[in-house]
Formats: sequence, structure tokens, C-alpha cells
Amino acid sequence: MAVIVLAVAVNMTGYRQHRADLFDRIRQENIFTWDFMYGQEYALATTCQLSQNELEEIAYATEQLGGIFAKTIRILQQGSDLLLLELGIPPKSFTAVRVPSLPHCPTTIGRFDFARTANGLKMLEFNSDTPGGIVEAFYLNGRICEYYGYTDVNAGLLGTIANAFDTIMAEYKSQGYDTENIVFSALDWHEEDAGTARFLMKHSGLSACFVPLKELRIYQDRLWWSSGGRLKPIDVLYRLHPIGIMCEEKDQDGYPTGEHLLDLVARKRLAIINQPGAMLAQTKALQALIWSLHETGEYFTPQEQQVIGTYMLPTYLENRFLGKTDYVVKPVLGREGGAVTIYNADGIATAKDSNKSYWEQKMIYQQCVELEQIKVETLKGCYDGFLLWGSFLIGGKAAAVNARVGGRITDDLSYFLAIRMANNKGENT
Repeated sequence: MAVIVLAVAVNMTGYRQHRADLFDRIRQENIFTWDFMYGQEYALATTCQLSQNELEEIAYATEQLGGIFAKTIRILQQGSDLLLLELGIPPKSFTAVRVPSLPHCPTTIGRFDFARTANGLKMLEFNSDTPGGIVEAFYLNGRICEYYGYTDVNAGLLGTIANAFDTIMAEYKSQGYDTENIVFSALDWHEEDAGTARFLMKHSGLSACFVPLKELRIYQDRLWWSSGGRLKPIDVLYRLHPIGIMCEEKDQDGYPTGEHLLDLVARKRLAIINQPGAMLAQTKALQALIWSLHETGEYFTPQEQQVIGTYMLPTYLENRFLGKTDYVVKPVLGREGGAVTIYNADGIATAKDSNKSYWEQKMIYQQCVELEQIKVETLKGCYDGFLLWGSFLIGGKAAAVNARVGGRITDDLSYFLAIRMANNKGENT
């Protein structure tokens, strides 16, 4: 049975005025500007809460799972092409994803998604390649809490970003990479992606510039960016652009620029952040591999086995749930709930994504758990939704958390909900 939780009420009649006042102030800072997305309210002007104990458990699960994912990635980087193919990794990225980097850290900036269930905290997936929600967690959450006089659960964590970039840059330097010319890149027309890349650049501690993806060029076996008709070299690229998409991209003449870029990475002529091995953590099929090793008692230490059994869900590459329990079918490299379907034990779909993308991908089968239910105020009135908790793994360390409210399948239209620190006086979330 899902737990019913309530967001803090602002006063229904005053919600619209509070929201307008709050986000007018926030927009003036020109850091977070996408409180509406696709013409709909995205960021809510209210909060939920977590206690210190709850935060500590999420942080513990995040760091422990991060270590387990990193340990498993090391298997994959030594494994066969057939194994990578079985896990849904695009063949054009095979050489690049095997490039070693920070063996104890699966990614530089990643986010685990958790559900709080009747059986405890459960990890649903790991967004390790190009996670979103960064500006919301590290900046917006604090602004909303400050507006209402609450304590921000993410206070003091912004410095973890610079620490993570410093670590990955030191690793690249130690491997002999050139690291002088640094670029942060994203789709400039995509407000969220461009805003996120600029935010990370500002707080990375690096001397870098933002360059739209459309300005990147491959010339004479090197990556460049175009500025005023001149080409400038790039040694390190932070890319808010998924490897799974990149490897299939071609220029207007049909030249496979994405594949060439990954070849530069494979030959250590270009360093990228997140590191290419993050793609191996992104595939949901890795959860099936980890669960299989857990069931056979192989590879992991007793302590790691306990973490897997406590915080992960049974996940397989074939359907072992039919006739037994509810389950979820997900594409291995899907995003924002795309192509996700929830089935009951009889194999009847009870919720299905309407997105047209990702249906052609290999699928995984995961035991279904119900998200917490929550009632929140929105510009459309009270909304009864389901709560998903995100927890960032930054440089191998647990960092900020965030929350999304949506349907049983959390998609790109789900609301952002700020999180305040509980006052420890027994109030409801």
C-alpha cells in the first residue's frame, strides 16, 4: 500500500500570487528560467520534506550503489563485444566506453532515482550519462526554501561540483591528455540543457566557455569550435548530449561526425565529461547483470550483496514475473519514462507511456513497486500524484537530492517539488 504524504500548503487561494512573486524573483537572477516547460507549469511553489535520518539513508544508498556500479563497469570494460551488445550498448561506442577513467567512480555527475516503499528505499534506475535536474537541486531548491523560511536539504553542497570536476581533470592529466582548451556544450535552443551546462561551467572551477553543439566541428582529426569564422581547438568537452544519440549523428553531408568524435575519445585525442564509461552505467540492463550476480552470490562482497538486496529491485532481461507479481518493462536506454509500461501479474498493462520514442530498444523487466502518493498545489488546483526521489552522485560522493511529482510513470511533464529539512517535531512530509 502506497504511503500518502502531503506537501506543505501555501493557502490554495494564494498559491498563484505566491508562485508569481517567487518565480519573478528567481527569473531575474537568470539562472533557472524554465519553471514552465512545454507550456505547462513545471516547478511548483511549494515543498515536501525529508528528515535527517531519511537524508542519511538516501546518501548511504547512493554512495554504496555508486561503488557497486563502478565495480561492475570494470567487468564490462574488459568484456566482449557480445556482452556489450547484450546490454544494449550501441556498437559504434564500444571502443570509447572501454576507455578507463576513475575506476572507483562510475561517472562524474550522475543521479539515482529512488522510490520510498512499504519495504524501504528502492533504486529504480541510474541516470549516469547526462542527468537533468542539476540546477533545480543545487540552486532552485534553496531559493524556494529561503522564500518560505525553511532549511534547504541541499545547503552547502554546491562545492561538490568543483571537487568532482577537479578530480576528473586530474585523472585526465595523469593519463597524458591535453587539458588546456575546455568547452561546455549543449543544444543552445534547449533552455534547460543550455542553462544546465552554463550552471555547471560556472561552478566547475574551470576556465572554460560555453559553445552550442551546432558550433562544434571535426577537422584534421581533431574537435574544434567555430568562433567568428575561426576554428579553436577543444581538448576537454563537457557534453550535455547522450552518447547513444551522439554515436548516430551525421553532418549535413552525411559524414558520421558523432562516430568520429567517439573515435577521438577512444584514441585519447579528446577527453569528455561525463567520461565515456558512464554510458555503461546508463543502460538499465546493467541492473539485470548486477542482480544476476547477486542471485548467484558471485563477484560482490557480503556487504555489497546486502546493499544490493536492500536497495535494488529484481531486474532481468527476460520476463520472470508473469503470473507472479506486478512488473515494469523499460527500454535499456530510455529517458523520462519513455516507452515504459507497467503490467499486473496477469500481463495486463495498467499504465503505459504515450511517447513514440525508445520502443525499438531492448527491454528490461523489473519488479514493480508503487511510488508514494502526494497531494500538491498547482496552478491547475490540487493534484494527486506520485513522488520520485532523485539523489545525485557527484564525483563518487552523495550530494544534492530532488523530487518529482507525476503519474505512476514519471515523465518529462512531471513537476519539480522542492525539499525542505524536517523540523523533527513529528510533522507529516
